[in-house]
Amino acid sequence: MPASASFTRVPTQRELQQDLLLAAALLVGGIISAGLSTVARVYGDEQAPMWTALVSVAAVSAPLAVRRRWPAAVAIVVALVFFVSVTLHVPEMYVLNIAMFVAFYTVGAWMPNRRAAMIVRVAIIIGMFVWLVVAMYREAIEQAAEAGVAAGLFSPYVAVMMLQLLLNVLYFGGAYYFGERSWHAAAQRHALEERTRELEREREVTAAQAVALDRVRLARELHDVVAHHVSVMGVQAGAARLVFDQDPQRAREMLAGIEEGSREATREFRQLLETLRAPGDAVDEAASTFGVDDIAQLVAASTEAGLPTEHHVIGDPVLVPPTVGVNLYRIAQEALTNARRHAGAGASADVRVRYEPDAVELEVVNTGRPVGPVRPGLGQLGMRERAHASGGAIELQPRAEGGFRVRATLPLSAAKESVR
Repeated sequence: MPASASFTRVPTQRELQQDLLLAAALLVGGIISAGLSTVARVYGDEQAPMWTALVSVAAVSAPLAVRRRWPAAVAIVVALVFFVSVTLHVPEMYVLNIAMFVAFYTVGAWMPNRRAAMIVRVAIIIGMFVWLVVAMYREAIEQAAEAGVAAGLFSPYVAVMMLQLLLNVLYFGGAYYFGERSWHAAAQRHALEERTRELEREREVTAAQAVALDRVRLARELHDVVAHHVSVMGVQAGAARLVFDQDPQRAREMLAGIEEGSREATREFRQLLETLRAPGDAVDEAASTFGVDDIAQLVAASTEAGLPTEHHVIGDPVLVPPTVGVNLYRIAQEALTNARRHAGAGASADVRVRYEPDAVELEVVNTGRPVGPVRPGLGQLGMRERAHASGGAIELQPRAEGGFRVRATLPLSAAKESVR
């Protein structure tokens, strides 16, 4: 499986401690089994002394303490001890069989090199069955000669040999199967854990991006509100100061404009805060009530603030998506604010909204003093971000005869879908 290609199974400290306990338990059980087997004389007169059983038990139990660290070496040592012990008729068979099964299983479950794991297990199986066939057939011939029975295909001894052969097939086949299952299950868990960690990292990145986007959106909104209203109030305050002595009535009108501008700024701030407090997906720039139709109010406010501004609508108006309307309004607002700041005395502006079959175009042109090399600021950055957020394009460039031009073109495909 793909997940196991680069997967390495590393035993934990608890698993290594469990191996020590397993080795100790098999050693104790092997000593008891060796004593009982010696008393029972399981091999009859050909049985080896009891001390050989104790040595065999120790030789197969001790390696199991490090079976997960060096599975191949442990399996080979246990297999050799098993072969020698059975050949010499060592009086112990239960712990030897258990140790052989565990060592064989461990190769399949823990050896990282899967090709080497297969070679080790196949080699042990071939060696085991060659040894088993030779040893059992030799014993069958000897038993048949002593009993005066011809050894053949239907000899009772051959039948016993075949039965033991089938049992060993199940024995090693089961160890092979469960070892593979354990390895692949661990590899799948590892792949799942990696995927979980990857998803967690992606979630953290997405959350960080969402926070960054919200900060940019908030900064853009605050800039648009503050820059526009403060600019208008600053111009009106300056003009009121100049005419305060000569024309008190005009000064009062300008101060009233400042008051109205401050109220409008407060209203927009409150609306922005309510939008930010809205739960979940309710936080959207489209929550603003401003749209393309409100650009006329911007034009009027600009004229009152001392920058004569004309407003023209070209083409047949169509339904504009709320987000597109907000972005067009804010672009026009920023363009007029910049014109009041930099155009100089005697300047004027012209705002045109042009409806095309698949888009709406906003053009804000102001006269005034020549503009040098454009140094992008927060205002221009905000206008570009708004145009791109709606899938449109924007041009920001000074005019050769003086002044500045802002032209934004935003698609209206969403509008047509809304009308239908």
